[in-house]
Amino acid sequence: MHTQRRNLSALSPRAGLSALAVTGLLATAACGTESGDGGAKDPGAASVGTRQATGLTGKQWNVDSVTADGKTQDAPAGAHVEFGKDGKVGGNYGCNHFGVTAEIEGDTITIGDDTVKTEMACTADGAMSFESKLGEAISDSTIKAEVNDDKLTLTTEDGYTVKLTAEKQADLYGTKWNVTGTVKVDDKGDAAGGSAVALASEAEGKVHLTFDEKGTVRGELGCNKVTAKATVGDGTITLGAPGTTRKMCSDSLMDTERSLLKLFGGTVKYQLKGGKLTLTSENGAGLEAVAAK
Repeated sequence: MHTQRRNLSALSPRAGLSALAVTGLLATAACGTESGDGGAKDPGAASVGTRQATGLTGKQWNVDSVTADGKTQDAPAGAHVEFGKDGKVGGNYGCNHFGVTAEIEGDTITIGDDTVKTEMACTADGAMSFESKLGEAISDSTIKAEVNDDKLTLTTEDGYTVKLTAEKQADLYGTKWNVTGTVKVDDKGDAAGGSAVALASEAEGKVHLTFDEKGTVRGELGCNKVTAKATVGDGTITLGAPGTTRKMCSDSLMDTERSLLKLFGGTVKYQLKGGKLTLTSENGAGLEAVAAK
């Protein structure tokens, strides 16, 4: 089965690749999703899986760690896998989104060698190394799945062990949403046809938003603090004009800030799935964020 494993660590130097290159969407695994007109979904690919292990499908599994050759590497924030009820498999390696065909029979998952993924080059410590390990484990693999309540263990024939925990649905309100990247949407306002770009290394861990039930959003955009009105509707959030502090920072931080400020002063679509929040606007701006742990 592993006569020709792909080198998933060989990434394009480009910051992002159009999500159109990652064919299909993992829509069937959107258990516990709040959405405005479909929003941005993780890429996946069709398959012919039939019977699934009890509790495996229809939820987001956050990756805790990958063990290979006796060495365990903890996962970066945002790494997750979803097994669709029709056999689709997709998720995020901790940097890049991916999708792949699979057949699921009982507790055995046979994953194809046709993985497609975005091509962001992330700079967070260990992100690309972890991506390589997780990619090797769940590409062109035969995997045994063991579900124990909210825990999942994947064991491959090659000796990889992946530990995962089921994502609990985060609340939009009161959650600190750590922004992990910007999303440039297509001309229809759909992030699935656009591209995802990781934050500049200088901005990582510095960008976050928190919504409250009083109709306000507060946070930091990498350099300056921001406050605005936020009226939540059915799959949409109307963001008022932003009030910000007036610090000047490095060019990379100011570029990130300017991109995010485009979301304000209008109505954005939002999708809330597990611990992931996506905002997209018709003017081409968007962001991806994960719930702080």
